[in-house]
Amino acid sequence: MVKLLGISGSLRAGSFNTALLNAAAALAPEGVEVSVATLAGIPLYDGDLEAREGLPAAVVALKARIQACDGLILATPEYNAGMPGVLKNGIDWLTRPPEDLAKTFGDRPLALLGASPSGFGTVLGQNAWLPVLRFLGVRQWTAGRLLVSRAHQIIGADGSITDDALRGQVRDFVAGFAAFCA
Repeated sequence: MVKLLGISGSLRAGSFNTALLNAAAALAPEGVEVSVATLAGIPLYDGDLEAREGLPAAVVALKARIQACDGLILATPEYNAGMPGVLKNGIDWLTRPPEDLAKTFGDRPLALLGASPSGFGTVLGQNAWLPVLRFLGVRQWTAGRLLVSRAHQIIGADGSITDDALRGQVRDFVAGFAAFCA
């Protein structure tokens, strides 16, 4: 069983990116499990808070889930032609303390996907992650990249994917990434 963890970079209840991860879980081939995590409950990074109280419980729990998975999928929205602050903030917390960086991210297979109402999908947002991913030391899967444009037209208000072609792309994405992780 290949265990994949998807982290949604959006806190919005009707997030297109969370919907993509839920679709990935539903469309995963036999032998592949996709679980979905959010960044809810993770405060803005504050070194004083960390020194005073240690890592927040939500960070500790998410870090454990990452360390237990075979591959990590980041579902990144694109805000103002870049990465979303909430996802970057989550990654910043997950790299604490620095000596845990390699255990959490080092050589871990990682894939990017994203959905946006724009006509360009999340190409700029995904590209903004590249220097961060290099720093984290992940093994990025570059054979597949899912950039969903005009998401509001093909993802329903209930989070369902209404487009057969997109369902096929999600299925292929998960299968390809799982093979990379195996």
